[in-house]
Amino acid sequence: MDGGHVSVADSDKLKYPLLPVVHSEEVPCEQQTVGQHLQTIFTPKNCYIALGPLLCTVVCLCVRLGGDGTTTARNMLGVLVWIFAWWLTEAVPMPITSMSPLSLFPLFGITSADDVASSYMDDVIALVLGSFVLALAVEHYNIHRRLALNITLVFCMEPLNGPLLLLGICATTAFISMWMHNVAAVVMMMPVATGILQRLPSSSSSSSSPTEMVPPAVGKFCRAMVLGVIYSAAVGGMSTLTGTGVNLILVGMWKSYFPEADPISFSQWFFFGFPLALSIFVMLWGILCVLYCPKGSGEALSPYLHNSHLRRELEILGPMSFAEKMVLSVFGGLVVLWMTRNITEDIPGWGYIFDGRVGDGTVSVMMATLLFIIPNNIKKGEKLMDWDKCKKLPWNIVLLLGAGFAIADGVRTSGLAEILSKGLVFLETAPYWAIAPTVCLIAASITEFTSNNATTTLLVPLLIEIAKTMRIHPLLLMVPGAIGAQFAFLLPTGTPSNIVGFTTGHIEIKDMIKTCLALKIAGTAFLSVLMPTLGAYVFASKGGV
Repeated sequence: MDGGHVSVADSDKLKYPLLPVVHSEEVPCEQQTVGQHLQTIFTPKNCYIALGPLLCTVVCLCVRLGGDGTTTARNMLGVLVWIFAWWLTEAVPMPITSMSPLSLFPLFGITSADDVASSYMDDVIALVLGSFVLALAVEHYNIHRRLALNITLVFCMEPLNGPLLLLGICATTAFISMWMHNVAAVVMMMPVATGILQRLPSSSSSSSSPTEMVPPAVGKFCRAMVLGVIYSAAVGGMSTLTGTGVNLILVGMWKSYFPEADPISFSQWFFFGFPLALSIFVMLWGILCVLYCPKGSGEALSPYLHNSHLRRELEILGPMSFAEKMVLSVFGGLVVLWMTRNITEDIPGWGYIFDGRVGDGTVSVMMATLLFIIPNNIKKGEKLMDWDKCKKLPWNIVLLLGAGFAIADGVRTSGLAEILSKGLVFLETAPYWAIAPTVCLIAASITEFTSNNATTTLLVPLLIEIAKTMRIHPLLLMVPGAIGAQFAFLLPTGTPSNIVGFTTGHIEIKDMIKTCLALKIAGTAFLSVLMPTLGAYVFASKGGV
């Protein structure tokens, strides 16, 4: 016992009170003015938070919709406005906003809790989760960097050819984006691109007084590289279902609206998406070469770039390890299984063995599970992946996809889609060749101010109702709307990928606008030609109309 004596250490602690001391010159809390209290309450963020329920209340009380079941449709419109207000203002974190249908839909009588919860876990969500686990394995073992350096090395020849090197970087980014989310592909490839640009003299486009020693071709090439990475990721993501969330939302909506029809398989989308993406990619490369790779650019870049730099970085990575080879084998096996599950009507694929009960998500999860079973030969008992490595799983994207499916189902079951589509009745008499590019341009314009996924979630249900009224196949409108929603090229805030490129300091908004306008026009033209031709052939077996 201390006998009531206080030690020196204890006496020091007593010098620091548990509660803050209010000095005479400070204003006590109770003496703060009303204005100061209001300033702490009415902050911009709090106002944005209140904006969602306020708009919902106004819609539910003031908006009158025609038709049967108007109460449910009106409530659905109010909830939709609430969710989109929070998504646009980011007043509440996006993943939390994405979960709001779980509470708002049952409370407003739109659908039951069980029904809305089922939208957050289906085969499409399983496809995403399995793909993300594989993407994390690729990132963990630096496979993406090795792949990027090897492919770029093929295009970095002597003497240096600027357009060819640009093609190598862009093609690598597009290929990676086919199997990973666009943002992940940009985050992986931008360091590779900027690592090459760091060998060039300082030539940031934001420099107010560029030095005369730096050739103009160097600065233009830097812009082309950054623009090529961010736009190639967006274009490459159109090729496959896993490349972007928009494609997954489209597939999920098709399954929700037309459950009796065959689902869109990975291979079917690839047979349409890859030719479309390839056409847009070639146009992108041509635009960048015309605008930013003038004749003689290779001579200007040769003193600073040659393939020995890339070889040196590959030597640092060393030879491929057993773990890298196994991850690549699992990844390659997954792609093969995706492509061969459903091939054609004459060649049904291996999915026929299971009587159609197996989906792309089934394969994705199965192959991802192998990563937790196969040893990595680095440490005894350690597998290729463990759950600690999966903590970086982008649950925000998973929840956003679930919200998109829930909203699409709510818009359909409440009758809101049918009511809103009546406002676009003028499109019914227009020829398809005019509607498809119009739909694409509308989606491409909206997506500049909101997320690609949100644009798709809002627009596609309306296009389905219009297609029913016009008595045409719904995919003839759904696909142009979804593809157009991925043309978010114009502004830095259009997508996170644009922000990643813009923060490098090599590009300005005028560079994005100059490239984007030509790319949007070209993409719309290619889509307008391929959808009624190749698209009609690929999706001919899809019923549900």
